[in-house]
Amino acid sequence: MQSLFKIKLKKGDNVIVLSGRQKGKVGKVLALHPKENKVTVEGINIVKKHIKANNIYPQGTIKEITKPIWVSKVAIVDPSVKKGSRIGIKVNEKDGSKTRIFKASGKEIK
Repeated sequence: MQSLFKIKLKKGDNVIVLSGRQKGKVGKVLALHPKENKVTVEGINIVKKHIKANNIYPQGTIKEITKPIWVSKVAIVDPSVKKGSRIGIKVNEKDGSKTRIFKASGKEIK
C-alpha cells in the first residue's frame, strides 16, 4: 500500500520553481497529488502529447498538457519579499485552530 505524503501547499497558492530548466518561473497550484508527492502548477512543465487520429480529431493532433512537478522543487511565494519561502504552522492558544505562516517573514498566509 502506498502512503500519502503531507503537502503543506494548497490549491490556488502562488509558487516559484526552485530548480530545473524552468527555475524562477511563478505559477498557481492547479492540483495536488499526495500519493506521488507532486503538484501541478499552471504554465510549468508543459509537454506536447501526440494524439492519433480518432472521431474527435480526424487528422490527429498535438496537444500541450501540464504535467506534475515534485513538491521539493517549488516554494510558496511570500508577497512581501517576492521570494520563495517555506510553510510553517502556528497554533492559536485560545481555540487550538491552525494557521499557515511564511517561515521567512512570520506573516500569515491568506
